[in-house]
Amino acid sequence: MIGCGIFIVSSDIARQTNSAALLLCVWILAGLMTLAGSLSYGELASAFSENGGQYAYLKKIFNKKLAFLYGWTLFLVIQTGTIAAVTVALAKFVGFIIPFFASGNVLFELGSFAFTSQKLLAILTVALITYVNLKGVKYGVLMNNIFTITKILSLVLIISVGVLFGLNFDVIAANFSLDFSHIKFSFNALNIIATSIVGALFASITFNNITFITGEIKNPRKNIPKALIWGTLLVIGLYLFINLVYLGVLPLETIQNSPDDVVAIALVENIFKKGAVATISLIIAISAFGCANGMILTGARVYQKMAEDKLFFSRLAIINEKTKVPSNSLLAQGFWTCLLILWGNYLQLLDYVIYASLIFYLITITGLFIYRKKFPNINPSFKVHNAIPIFFILTSLYVVCCLTIFKAKYCVPGLLITFLGLPVLNLWREKKYKKLRTPK
Repeated sequence: MIGCGIFIVSSDIARQTNSAALLLCVWILAGLMTLAGSLSYGELASAFSENGGQYAYLKKIFNKKLAFLYGWTLFLVIQTGTIAAVTVALAKFVGFIIPFFASGNVLFELGSFAFTSQKLLAILTVALITYVNLKGVKYGVLMNNIFTITKILSLVLIISVGVLFGLNFDVIAANFSLDFSHIKFSFNALNIIATSIVGALFASITFNNITFITGEIKNPRKNIPKALIWGTLLVIGLYLFINLVYLGVLPLETIQNSPDDVVAIALVENIFKKGAVATISLIIAISAFGCANGMILTGARVYQKMAEDKLFFSRLAIINEKTKVPSNSLLAQGFWTCLLILWGNYLQLLDYVIYASLIFYLITITGLFIYRKKFPNINPSFKVHNAIPIFFILTSLYVVCCLTIFKAKYCVPGLLITFLGLPVLNLWREKKYKKLRTPK
């Protein structure tokens, strides 16, 4: 869950809300939505213990067509596009430390296409992480554990430094002034929160990735819900604390105008004056690497499951006998991610996909009530109160409606990418049936 977002998105949220109070409201609402979503997924994970996670839930509760549309969007943009964006962000921050990887370093050009040193580093990062995960689950998990611990400690360090050395009571008084006359608590304020929440959700909404590897976890019906609940609570807590530190050290205007939107650099520069760029850049690069590794590790399991269900390329279903990992699926994911990095429009794709991704979350959690009626004999080890999924459904529905109205140009293409999967699925099935009917 922890990647680059927490270090960057608060700047844009602050610009959109123009209020310290609303900035915190956005993060609190995103945290509550994430927690409600993870708790709801905890019940589904305790009921269905096979690989594929959200894909498997949609298939069992609804049908294969809807599950395919999710898997199709996941492969085409959600997972691979996120990995591409995260690894390019990693390269960008490495460029602040190593001049060769600076953004202006173009290695060669061909017409309007430019191959930069940052794209090279991003591709090499994807290749390295994919290679490590091809060696076996234990290697991918070991690397994930190392980088997860490192980035959590880094966030704790930033929060501690901010609290111990940076708190400014004049800044706190200015940011949290009792004069709220500029904030009109109306539907307009709610709409601002709903449209600006995208960044905060993107920074935390990948909690579902743990469910992709359900079949490879010991006692998944108990351990997956635990991981979802405690992992999500930890991340939400860190995110809220670091935003409180931002607002306790920096004036709102400084947050809004942070260099390259990296609020963490502005924070450390405010406290120590020197060495902030290199220190924070290293921390963000580590976080990005850990995030990319987690997504590469988990995402490949969904495509393998789709292929096993004969809804994707059949060779992606192959499990390597020696390493016990879906090697072809890992390679296909890595190849497509590298193409997105080369293409260079992955950030635009991410804007499109956040919308579609939220819709799939909505459908899946709505399916929780259908699953309870459809499978009355399943007795999950973990069950949530109805109020929790209802809260997620209502808040997500409101966010989706606001995005549809106010950010249509970012939303409609996301749906088009998803629905493009329908003719692809029909062609896939037609090809399969022709193959079955063809006499040998």
